[in-house]
Amino acid sequence: MHIQDYVAAIIFGAVIGVVARIILPGRQPIGLILTVLIGMGAAVAGTWAADRWDLHSSKHLVVSGHQYDWLVIGVQVGIAVVGVAIAALLARAFRSDHDDHDHDHHREHYRH
Repeated sequence: MHIQDYVAAIIFGAVIGVVARIILPGRQPIGLILTVLIGMGAAVAGTWAADRWDLHSSKHLVVSGHQYDWLVIGVQVGIAVVGVAIAALLARAFRSDHDDHDHDHHREHYRH
């Protein structure tokens, strides 16, 4: 594993975070920046895990001359999906009752 592999994983991670968010059903109450950061972390973690446990396939995606292993991409996206899901659950858990009350108040206001 070379440093350029980790740099590519971070850049590619931004896309992976967005893909993970699209894969998850429903609306996630987290912002785009957090989604991208989770994707970046998942890309680095997935690259490390694939290297650690020798998870590599013979099929590659070639983008601008760089080869990306499909199995590694799968591991990265899987980690990103779990990361986005956990972040969404935590965001819901720590949302205050006041936020819910304000949301309900606005909904009642527009009904009348």
